[in-house]
Amino acid sequence: MSKPDNRYEKARIIGARALQVAYGAPVLVETDQREPILIAAQEYDEGVLPFTVRRGDRA
Repeated sequence: MSKPDNRYEKARIIGARALQVAYGAPVLVETDQREPILIAAQEYDEGVLPFTVRRGDRA
């Protein structure tokens, strides 16, 4: 069971995806949005992004 992304992880994921969209990556959701950051946020909210977060062991 994985923990939900914290706000920093969410911002990093959405930012990375927005950059991909801005450079021509295919959009993974049906949307009327035109801004890459809004498209990436919608993709994140719908859970279709193929990103995973690897957390280090904090001992």
